[in-house]
Amino acid sequence: MELFEKVYRMTALGDLVAHPSYILMILIGFGLLYLGIAKKYEPLLLVPIAFGVLLANFPGGGMGVEKIPEGLTLPQIAEQYGIMNFVYYALIKTGFLPPIIFMGVGALTDFGPMLRNLRLAFFGAAAQIGIFCVLMAAVAMGFTLKEAASLGIIGGADGPTAIYTTIKLAPHLLGPIAIAAYSYMALVPVIIPFVVRFSMTKKELLINMKEQDKLFPSTKPIKNLQALKIMFPIALGSIVAILVPSSVPLVGFLMFGNLVKEIGVATGRLYQATSETILNSATVFLGLSVGATMTTKAFLNTQTLMIVVGGFIAFAISILGGIMAVKVYNLFAKKKINPLIGATGLSAVPMAARVANEIAIKHDPSNHLLQYAMASNISGVIGSAVAAGVLISFLG
Repeated sequence: MELFEKVYRMTALGDLVAHPSYILMILIGFGLLYLGIAKKYEPLLLVPIAFGVLLANFPGGGMGVEKIPEGLTLPQIAEQYGIMNFVYYALIKTGFLPPIIFMGVGALTDFGPMLRNLRLAFFGAAAQIGIFCVLMAAVAMGFTLKEAASLGIIGGADGPTAIYTTIKLAPHLLGPIAIAAYSYMALVPVIIPFVVRFSMTKKELLINMKEQDKLFPSTKPIKNLQALKIMFPIALGSIVAILVPSSVPLVGFLMFGNLVKEIGVATGRLYQATSETILNSATVFLGLSVGATMTTKAFLNTQTLMIVVGGFIAFAISILGGIMAVKVYNLFAKKKINPLIGATGLSAVPMAARVANEIAIKHDPSNHLLQYAMASNISGVIGSAVAAGVLISFLG
């Protein structure tokens, strides 16, 4: 009996029985794994985040991210608090990984659709309205301005941006905000159709963009698109650096990643590194360490529930804002735009554009608007990063 008692004390069973909250968090981790593996909702990020949740909530493993006293060096953190705390404080808390991921995203992004349809890029900016609406609502509900800004940025539908903003403004909310941001990004195929159903008419859904192009052809075609695609990241990065310097860590790395892609063979090795090796490594460490912040103390409280609800509202308002911006535009323009393009002003690239295209094809099999939706979708990436820079400048 004494042997069995020692074996029992060695296991985590006693802690699980004494603290059922661990079991709840483990079930949440399993639920996120199911969404990532079975449903294929953003598996590259949701799977490591979900596994990080599991690691943090198996009692006795010492893998949960904790609030650590100031003054400790990184070797001391690793020795006293374990590897996950070391990764978090070295790579996440310093704000290192989100810009690195943005660099990889830039290398995977083609700005061509946006440059060919610049007027559609404005709807990516309009879709950022959810950020500021929820910010004001969160302040009214008792959040501080910095916490409200971190909550509102979920409406930009950009995980690295949400994480970077939260690190700068409200690091104690990083876990729930990261989980909410990536969960809603994964649920874009559900949320966009839900908002579209209540905000668009059948007539609007049937607006065919290619037919509109034939009726109203462009009078200023781009003569050398490749040269423009090389000049664009340099020019935009410089403009943003001057107007919103706090956006440079995100927008600057995004533009650099895109530049090495567009230059071609001369920077082929850089492109391969940024889009594959570096991006994949950064994603693994980001996902695991963010998931490890989701301990029972950090997640199971009223504030977290408010963040989850507020994040959904921010997402929905951003989608609705883009749709309404197109509706207003159509009131004054001869060349009509399908409001589904406004719905893709989120940063969830390219999922939002694909979802909008699928909805359009469902109503008219000939209405392929993916390239048009990508113009708004890609501009949303830039818009959310600039919005984050503005918030950090004013509140940081």
